[in-house]
Amino acid sequence: MTAKDLDRIQKLRNIIKEHNVAYYESDTPSITDDEWDQLMRELRKLEEQYPETYDSESPTKRIGGAPSQIFSPVKHSLPMMSLDNAFDDQELDQWIKKIDRKLTDVSQVQEYCCELKFDGLAISVRYEDGKLIQAATRGDGSIGEDVTHNVLTIKDIPKFIEGAPKILEVRGEVYLPISEFEKLNANAKKRGEKTYVNPRNAAAGSLRQKNSAIAAKRNLSFWAYQIGHISEGPDLKSHFETLDYLRSLGLPVNQNAKQITTGKEGLSAYINEYRLKKSDFDYEFDGIVVKVDSLQIQEELGATAKAPRWAIAFKLPPEEQTTKLIDIEVSIGAAGSATPFARLEPVFVGGVTVSTATLHNEDQVREKDVRPGDTVIVRRAGEVIPEVVGPILEKRPSDLPQWNFPKACPSCDAELSRPDGEARHRCTNYFCPRQVRGRVEHYAQRTAMDIEHLGEQTIDILVTEGLISDVGDLYTLDFDKIKAFEGFGETSVKNLRSAIESSKSRTLGNLIFGLSIPHVGRTNADLLALGFGHLDSLTHATLEELEKIEGLGPVIANSVFNYFKEIRHKKLVEKFRSADVNFLGPRIQDVDDVLSGKTIVVTGTLQGFTRDQVSEAITSRGGKSPGSVSGKTSALVVGDNPGGSKLKKAEELGIPILYESDFVKLLESGEFPRS
Repeated sequence: MTAKDLDRIQKLRNIIKEHNVAYYESDTPSITDDEWDQLMRELRKLEEQYPETYDSESPTKRIGGAPSQIFSPVKHSLPMMSLDNAFDDQELDQWIKKIDRKLTDVSQVQEYCCELKFDGLAISVRYEDGKLIQAATRGDGSIGEDVTHNVLTIKDIPKFIEGAPKILEVRGEVYLPISEFEKLNANAKKRGEKTYVNPRNAAAGSLRQKNSAIAAKRNLSFWAYQIGHISEGPDLKSHFETLDYLRSLGLPVNQNAKQITTGKEGLSAYINEYRLKKSDFDYEFDGIVVKVDSLQIQEELGATAKAPRWAIAFKLPPEEQTTKLIDIEVSIGAAGSATPFARLEPVFVGGVTVSTATLHNEDQVREKDVRPGDTVIVRRAGEVIPEVVGPILEKRPSDLPQWNFPKACPSCDAELSRPDGEARHRCTNYFCPRQVRGRVEHYAQRTAMDIEHLGEQTIDILVTEGLISDVGDLYTLDFDKIKAFEGFGETSVKNLRSAIESSKSRTLGNLIFGLSIPHVGRTNADLLALGFGHLDSLTHATLEELEKIEGLGPVIANSVFNYFKEIRHKKLVEKFRSADVNFLGPRIQDVDDVLSGKTIVVTGTLQGFTRDQVSEAITSRGGKSPGSVSGKTSALVVGDNPGGSKLKKAEELGIPILYESDFVKLLESGEFPRS
C-alpha cells in the first residue's frame, strides 16, 4: 500500500464523517446523496483492497450519526441497520448470486418483496397493550433519540391499536409530502426565514423540535415497513405477509410494495416500472428496496455488523447533483419572451448529462439568489426540464456579485421590457432574429404544422441569409438559392420542398397553434378552430365573440383579438391564403357532433392515429380532449405504453376504459361500447 492510498483513505473518512454530522445530526446536508454515495463507494473499495487499514470507527462500519444530546437516548431492542446499495443491474446480480451461495437448503431464491426507498427519517414506534408509548430515531443504529412528543402529532400514526399484541415495535419512515414541503418553504420565504434544502431535510428538522406544536404544523406523514419486535403475534411466514398484517392493524403501509415471485426477471420489471414513476407521487424516493420475502431465509442469511444480507437498496439515478454555474444567459422565444437560463459545467443528473438549466424569470433568479460562479444544486426529474434549485452558500466565493437582468436583447440590442402584471421580460423588436427563428421553429414543430426536414440549423441559415422574415415566407422560398448553400444537395432540398408543401393541408387547429399567439396552446387552438370553423371568421371575430368560446377565458380572448388587429399579422394571413394553406375548420367540413358534451382523454400510443389526429378526431366531433383525467372525464382511451397515473386515476374514479377498436366505434357512433 502506498502512502498516497493511506492518505486518501484517511481523508475520505474525515470528509464523510463531516458530511454525516451535517446530514444526520444538523439536518443541513452540504452535498447530494449521490455525491455521498460516491465517496462511500470509493472508501469501501480502498478498505477492501487494503484490509490492514481496518478501523471500527470508519464510516463504512457505522450506521447513521450520533444521537443528539438534546433528546433522551433510547436503546433499540434490535439494531436499526442501514442497507447495502446496488447502483446498477450488475451489482444487483452480484447480490443475488451472493445470497444464493450462502443458502444451504435453497438452490435459488425466487420470491422477493420490493418497496420504494423513501427519502425521510427512519424511526421506531413502540406499542404496549395497543398504546403508543415511545418513538425513537435510528441514531447510530443502537441508540436513537426519543422523539415521542413529536411523533404523537403525526396523524398517520395511530395512537392506539385495537387488538394489537402485548408488545409491538414498528419501524418505518417519517417523511414530508412534497406539497407540504413546498408550502413550508413558501411560508418561510415570506417571513424571511431559513428554507430547507429538500423534504428529507425538512422532515428530520421537524422531528428534532423540542416544541411539538412546530412539528404538528408541518403535517408529517409515515410509512410502516417492518416489525422490529413483537410478542404473542401471528405466525408470519414472509415479509409481504408482515406488511399485510401491519396494514390490518391500521398502520399506513405504502400501496406500491409488491411480492415478486419470478426472481430476477420480476425484480427488473418492478425497478424499471418505478424508475419512470419518480415524479408521480407526493413524496420522494431515491431507490427500490429489495428483500428476500421468506422470513426463514432472512434468518438464515443473517446480517453483517451494519446491514442485513437479505436486503439491498437499488439506487435510482440521482435527480439532484451539484455543479458550477458558469454564467446566466438570456434566451429569446417566439413571442419575444426573455428567459434566463444557467450555463453549467456538464453534470450527469436524472439519467442524462446536463449543461443548461432553466431559471424561469427575473423573480426566480432573485428569489433563489444564484450568481455566476456559485456551486448550485441542479434537479432533473423524469422528462422535466432541468432546473437550478439554489446555491450552496457555504461554497460561494466572497464578494460574488449579484446577477442583474440585462436591459438590452442579446440578439438585436433592442430594449427588454417587462409588461405590467407579467413575470417575463420581452424583446420589443418583432423582427429580432431570435424571435423570427423561434416563431419558425414553433410553426414547424410536430404539434403545429409538422414540417419535416426543417430543423434548427436549416432555420438558422434561412433567417441569417434573409430568405424568411416570418413563417409565411416558407411558402415562397427560393429553392435554387438554397441549393447553393453548403450541405443542401438535390435530395435534401426536394425533401424540404415536399415537407413544406404537405404542411398546407394541416388542420386549422394546427395552423392557429403554429402562429405563436401569446397564451394560445394546442388545446385552445383546437377550441378556436371548432368555435369559428374558418380562419377568416376568427380574424374578424369581435372580443365578445371570442369571450363566448367555452374554456377560452378573457386573457386568451384579448390576446387573440389583439393579435389579428396588427397589420403584420393580417399580411401574414394573406401570405397563407396566396399559398393555399388550409383555412377550413371542423365545422365547415361538416363533421357530425357525435361527441358533443363528452370529454375523452387518451394515454399511450394508438396504432392508427398520431396525437394530432386523435385530438382532431375528438374535437371535430364536438368533444373535448384535455391532457389529464378528472371527474368530468367521459372515457379514457388506452394505447400502447400508457401513463400509469392516468390509468390509475380513471380506475379510481370508475371512468370507462376504452381501447383503440372501441375508440374507432365511438368516433363513428358517439356511443360507448357495452361492457
